[in-house]
Amino acid sequence: MNPVIFIISDSLGETAEFVARAAASQFNHGRFDVRRIPYVSDHSVLEQVIAEASTIPCIIAYTLVVSGLRDDLEALAAAKGIPTVDILGPLMDVLSKVTGTPPKMQAGLIHRLDEQYFNRIEAIEFAIKYDDGKDPRGLLHADVVLIGVSRTSKTPVSMYLANKRLKAANVPIVPEVEPPAELFKIPQRKIIGLNIRPQPLTHIRQERLKTLGLTTDAEYASLERINKEIQYADRLMAQIGCPVIDVTNKAVEETASKVLEIYYKKTREAE
Repeated sequence: MNPVIFIISDSLGETAEFVARAAASQFNHGRFDVRRIPYVSDHSVLEQVIAEASTIPCIIAYTLVVSGLRDDLEALAAAKGIPTVDILGPLMDVLSKVTGTPPKMQAGLIHRLDEQYFNRIEAIEFAIKYDDGKDPRGLLHADVVLIGVSRTSKTPVSMYLANKRLKAANVPIVPEVEPPAELFKIPQRKIIGLNIRPQPLTHIRQERLKTLGLTTDAEYASLERINKEIQYADRLMAQIGCPVIDVTNKAVEETASKVLEIYYKKTREAE
């Protein structure tokens, strides 16, 4: 079996897990099992974890800010010969010396105090709520609105932008469906078109149909239909006057990076 890294935290344990996985990637081809035990607040949980850990090859990485729990964990682990790594303790000690003040020793402060964290969560919820044109009213409150035909990566790009704390909505462009009126009420600088060449899109849609258990000869994946959709999208984007990104053979990260570049440039110009 793979060595196990137990992550013990009195909060979510995200910090310790991130550090542990980064370190583990340098060894054993990254083949480690990571088991996270969050929100630990009493001695009995530590005893249970140590009992399990003592039977397998493992280490324990922890972010326990309450000193009593840290001491308990270290004593229990030492008694069983289990190596431990304190992720936060040494850095807090140094910061305490530099600032001349003791740490607050309260669990979960990073999430309670980090405004960026809450902005990111809000943006993710926004992207989910206003994905794929579900509610056009969301366009009026979006930082970025992505438009494009089906399978141009609108949803994954929106989620990527949300993780950068931008509220992104997206609207599918379909010839038979009139674009929402809200699309023409928002500043043009907020709208970005995503386009793709017909042949690659044909392949993408055929693969999509296969995953759904459908035949690939459906009109949705026909070159004639795709050309019609792309031509219609081109006309609409030209009417709006928005910048257009060709997403052909681009990774989501690459497309999102280009969207961010355009967004911040347009924002600076508007200020």
